[in-house]
Amino acid sequence: MNPILLEYPKLLQTGRIAFFKKKTTLLNEGEICHRVFMIEKGCVRSWFNHDGNDVTFQFFFEGDIVTSFESLKNDLPALYNIETLTEVRLRVISKKELFDLIHRDLEIKNSVDHYITERLYHYQKLFISRIKNNPQQRYVELLNENPDIFEKVPHHYIATYLGITPVSLSRIRTKNKSSINIG
Repeated sequence: MNPILLEYPKLLQTGRIAFFKKKTTLLNEGEICHRVFMIEKGCVRSWFNHDGNDVTFQFFFEGDIVTSFESLKNDLPALYNIETLTEVRLRVISKKELFDLIHRDLEIKNSVDHYITERLYHYQKLFISRIKNNPQQRYVELLNENPDIFEKVPHHYIATYLGITPVSLSRIRTKNKSSINIG
């Protein structure tokens, strides 16, 4: 579980529990975000539409927090969609609940700031990886960072995350398995 959730049980006492079915959109690209989702069970992804194709750029699992912080804080249209990949159990916290808590509790504020900084670092890392690494290198990087991802996420979403087609992903996986068996 994410340290922010373990260290600050006040977050776990805020909001309400909600259950959503697989493929439920929690936030649409272009909408203003008014909620924060803490994943207690299941998997969520964030993605955007590029010329009619969806491009996944983040997966979230149990213990993660997902929202569009820029939209939530600044009332800007969200740049991406948030969608459930599995049935999920989420703690849903409204913008008002979160900001009331942040204003009352400096530790929570610092913890949320730290989490936002971690997300920024992750997005910078992803951006740089897309520029400097080829698909094979991105695949190996993903496996090193999240070895269980192929058991949790449908492969066509992983392909869009890596910036390749599902067929290319299959080839890379086969090639990678062959090189592991040889070595």
